[in-house]
Amino acid sequence: MDISKIVEKHSDYILKAERDLWGMPETGFFEHKTNAYLINAFEEMGYKLTKAENITGFYTVIDTGKPGPTVLALAELDSVIFEAHPEADKETGAVHSCGHHAQCAALLGVAKALTNKELLDGLCGKIKLCFVPAEEGIEISKRKELINKGIINFASGKAEFISRGFFEDVDLAFMVHQTIDQPEGYKFGVVEGHNGVIRKKTTFKGKAAHAGAHPHEGINALNAASMAITAINSLRETFKEDDRIRFHSITTKGGSSVNTVPDEVIMESYVRGSSVMALKEANKKINRVIASISAAFGANATIEDISGSEPMHDNKDMIKCVEDVVGELFGAETLSHRGFFASSTDMGDISTLVPAVHAYVYGVTGTFHGGDFYVTNPKLACVDCATFEIGLIRELLKNNAEKAKNAIKNYTPQFKSVEEYVKHKNVVNMEKTTVTYNEDGSIDLDF
Repeated sequence: MDISKIVEKHSDYILKAERDLWGMPETGFFEHKTNAYLINAFEEMGYKLTKAENITGFYTVIDTGKPGPTVLALAELDSVIFEAHPEADKETGAVHSCGHHAQCAALLGVAKALTNKELLDGLCGKIKLCFVPAEEGIEISKRKELINKGIINFASGKAEFISRGFFEDVDLAFMVHQTIDQPEGYKFGVVEGHNGVIRKKTTFKGKAAHAGAHPHEGINALNAASMAITAINSLRETFKEDDRIRFHSITTKGGSSVNTVPDEVIMESYVRGSSVMALKEANKKINRVIASISAAFGANATIEDISGSEPMHDNKDMIKCVEDVVGELFGAETLSHRGFFASSTDMGDISTLVPAVHAYVYGVTGTFHGGDFYVTNPKLACVDCATFEIGLIRELLKNNAEKAKNAIKNYTPQFKSVEEYVKHKNVVNMEKTTVTYNEDGSIDLDF
């Protein structure tokens, strides 16, 4: 069976989808146009869909008709924001400069090709195709608002889908992310894993005063925030290299007017790390700094920690399957092997419950999340990607799902159930006002 020929019959369809989806970038949990486009395409193909209630995203299940494991293949709906990109949405600044639209086009191509039942010959089990929202961890305040309204439980799409029970029947999972071109000859890539992340919103509270005439009557929240960032940066030498700790932040509110001492400053931040324990310890150090610096200025700070993505450790058995598929379909020399990435993906959450792999396909150039990001080889990034994904599905489910069962047998989950996973995530979620000023002049810190 020539998988490539079957997929390439739908090349025009896949490439049109890539262009259409590029033109409708939307941020996490608000990908309404993208969601509607893909739902319409799937329903036109005759697929029965399970749609997420109140938010974007959906899945469909393809049954081979023979008992066996369920393989989950995912694509991400959301874009980032970078107003300076020449093709960013003029109103929102949203742009697909991470390539998620190409993921969606590729997985749409998988669905289109799988309408040819020949591709299911010799397979057992089920195939779940899922389009999931909100992988990019941006607009923390918007997501916090959705949580407060009870619309979502978690700020990341895959964590939200897990909490809703959408993946409880899943035995293995994979996705393919488009990535920047490497030296000539490479088409696909595998990595060891990705950092986990805790997302933070910190509100520094000071006291307003006239910045020229009476600054001594104020408490400058912006100075407290700036000094906190400086102090956190001074922590870097205390972090172990193997833990791959990263801290980065932006200020989303820096005051009200230049002639008034800033009384409220809002900072959004990420803390990243390669293990749950390393992440927890680094975040505690950072919270201690925020509380201490706020107290030193006579200010206060409210810290909102929001559980982000879990560390991702790609399953070795599934990496071997990727190697076999790329070798068979494209040549072993076209697969790159790269180390551990300090970036994060909520695919890590899925990897805590089932064996998973987060593979890569080349075909894009420029800078991730930047102004020069473009899909320059859509044939590779979308059509060949769809061919690979079908090849990986077949590799896992052929021969009585021998390789899938082997991966499952060798895998030890970090969490034994969705309930245990959700409990862990909720422990990370925290909101605290960090400084208490007592009547006797003493200060208590809580972080």
